[in-house]
Amino acid sequence: MTSDERAIRDLITAWMTASQSGDLETVLRLMTDDALFMVPGREPFGKRAFAALSQGMENVRMQGTSDIREVKVLGDWAYLRSYVTVTMTRPDGEPVRRSGYTLTILCREPDGKWRLSRDANLMATDGG
Repeated sequence: MTSDERAIRDLITAWMTASQSGDLETVLRLMTDDALFMVPGREPFGKRAFAALSQGMENVRMQGTSDIREVKVLGDWAYLRSYVTVTMTRPDGEPVRRSGYTLTILCREPDGKWRLSRDANLMATDGG
């Protein structure tokens, strides 16, 4: 495994850890300012909308895993394909489990760090 592949895998681990602990500031630092997210059923949205959606889920407990299936580095750009499983639980509700594939594009920024630039998330509610 190359140092770039290791750095990208570490970014995903950091993302999942920060997401599960509710550390939105760390998650936002792991993405580019022009990050774009694509999910089924809605228009693509950027970093500001991602932050607003995340802030609206402050009291939701999240547990999840990301099984990276492929990482390909192409200079200062890379993509990764993964299978993600997430369980979200509101304080007064039943857990909701979602899972599916994601395709993520990352870029190495001038500071040398890899950051998420684009993410296509195909997760769906399990059993639904």
